Amino acid sequence: MKKIGLDIVGLSYSQTQSGAYALVLAEQEGGRRLPIIIGGFEAQAIAIELEDMTPSRPLTHDIFKSFADSFEIQVKEIIIYNLVEGIFYAKLICEKDGISHEIDTRTSDAVAIAVRFKCPIFTYEFILNNAGIILEETENSDEISLDKPVSKKVSLEKQEPKPSSLAELQEQLQHAIDTEDYEMASKIRDEINKRTGKNN
Repeated sequence: MKKIGLDIVGLSYSQTQSGAYALVLAEQEGGRRLPIIIGGFEAQAIAIELEDMTPSRPLTHDIFKSFADSFEIQVKEIIIYNLVEGIFYAKLICEKDGISHEIDTRTSDAVAIAVRFKCPIFTYEFILNNAGIILEETENSDEISLDKPVSKKVSLEKQEPKPSSLAELQEQLQHAIDTEDYEMASKIRDEINKRTGKNN
């Protein structure tokens, strides 16, 4: 299966899910974005490394990096390899003495480790096809927004996508993308996939 490269382009606080963040990965050679809801600790671990900050004491992912360096283990890449019922699955591709090993991990931890090892992030077409959203190119489309709250967030409880027609859902999806409400966009996208019979 052909691997598709991803870049981190956004990390925004979720106003509808307490303590959660939306990590947004972008297709390197295309216009699709992959929004992933992650926890606050993992979001902090990713943001700290992207901003070149040094915590007073090492975080768990820093310890993993130090441990791997001490024993000459290299993390070559991470792959988001599956999506089941809205949950992303990832693995680390590690190498020691020329021998490759795969380690299963949560996607948020995998990304936090990837930014420390400066290794590439990959996924597959079927995941982007099912979970990706298309974002029209704008001047700021490649900006990394680490602390910016998601703008014009609408409560999920007040805006359920089910009663709407497919055309209305597409409009809602575009609006959510335009307002950078990636969490809502992800929910609407899942509803569209259910109605159109798309499988993971």
